[in-house]
Amino acid sequence: MCLSYEHTVSSGATGYIGVVPKLWNETVEEHRRSVRDAILDTTAALVAENGVRSVTMSQIAEETGIGRATLYKYFSDVEAILLAWHERQIADHLSQLTGIRDRADGPGPRLEAVLEAYALMSQRSDHHAELAAILHRHEHVARAQRHVRAMVRDLVTEAAAAGAVRGDVAAEELANYCLHALGAAAGLQSRAAIRRLVGITLVGMRPPS
Repeated sequence: MCLSYEHTVSSGATGYIGVVPKLWNETVEEHRRSVRDAILDTTAALVAENGVRSVTMSQIAEETGIGRATLYKYFSDVEAILLAWHERQIADHLSQLTGIRDRADGPGPRLEAVLEAYALMSQRSDHHAELAAILHRHEHVARAQRHVRAMVRDLVTEAAAAGAVRGDVAAEELANYCLHALGAAAGLQSRAAIRRLVGITLVGMRPPS
């Protein structure tokens, strides 16, 4: 098997050239990613079970199966872990919304599919108030909200051009209406209720008779 190599020159007097397999480097990076993901998943599970203030770095290290020194190489404290976990969650959600948008056929179905997916995500992310207070004060949340608002605005623009939603109201206003209306999904218990909420939201954007 032919491997790709990266070459590094040591600072020794001999001028020895060390050869480090690229495959080995990739394996190390994979290991680091796996450890990081394990830390994030373990911390999220502990917080869900015990609450934010009850979780310690020692507990996370023990549950993850790593030493405290190793844990501190990755994160400085519990809040830093929770922020990294939340950023990962948001990135996954944005990726899912993009995939759903791209798979749907036609402006109207695209808008409906994205709104339903967004509502389902809002339902599942109904955090404990204390945890939400920590997570939602950081810029990555506002950045993600701007991204989603822009996506919905563009979908509304397409749907209006196709006659699927009203065109006498600015797309930005309709996007804000959608996202505020679907915020109610956090208090719903079933997918059927989510679909009803999305349906009511879409009814409010129908073209005037």
